[in-house]
Amino acid sequence: MERAAICVGIDPHPGLLESWNLPTTAGGLEIFSHKVLESLGERVAWFKPQSAFFEAYGSKGIQVLERVLQEIRACGARSILDAKRGDIGSTMTAYAQAYLADDAPLRADALTLSPYLGFDSLKPALDLAESTKRTVFVLARTSNPEGGSIQLANAGGKSVAQAIVDSAQAWNDAHGSKTVGLVVGATHADIGVDLTSFSGPILAPGIGAQGATMADIPVRFGSAAGNVLPMVGRAILGGGPELSGLRDALEKFQN
Repeated sequence: MERAAICVGIDPHPGLLESWNLPTTAGGLEIFSHKVLESLGERVAWFKPQSAFFEAYGSKGIQVLERVLQEIRACGARSILDAKRGDIGSTMTAYAQAYLADDAPLRADALTLSPYLGFDSLKPALDLAESTKRTVFVLARTSNPEGGSIQLANAGGKSVAQAIVDSAQAWNDAHGSKTVGLVVGATHADIGVDLTSFSGPILAPGIGAQGATMADIPVRFGSAAGNVLPMVGRAILGGGPELSGLRDALEKFQN
């Protein structure tokens, strides 16, 4: 079976757990995540667990997250851990080791990063991702409307978001790779950045519950649309808890 070129979010927030008649506990998280992967694990190319929903349950939630990442690998799919980490120096190095090292219990195929302490602050994570053949997705133009107040601010003749795009491409050019991707929300009629020269992958959240559609991708991303990995969360997860309901919801986006 050919996998859908879609990233499905694994976002077990309390409202979804309750709608699936699951307890808002670490055990509920595990049942929820397992059902998503049992239904879609061999049908989807990428899954994106949202770390915060697991962290909220303390050490038991983190243990569930470890097992979810293992199960994604066992399904033959790839994982993006949505943790949006960003810091400086030794702390950034520790974050990189936690998620991008080959022997890390929480290792994922890709990690979301926040560059808002300066793009160069991400260097420890970029270096490790380069050496371990993983990917990082750097927040550039996020799907939430309030993000524009910072991301579209002028930074020496270009927007902050465009400066991040250009820095990401410069890194990839310097290393002859596509290690550094971007997060650019599909929710904006005008995405506000020029991606025509960007060669890396682009994670595009906001499809489904936030209002964007698959048909918006070629319109909004133009020549960069071929690099876009559409991300769908609640609009597919809301099809559960029945496995067939999740598959039906996925099929709507495939079509």
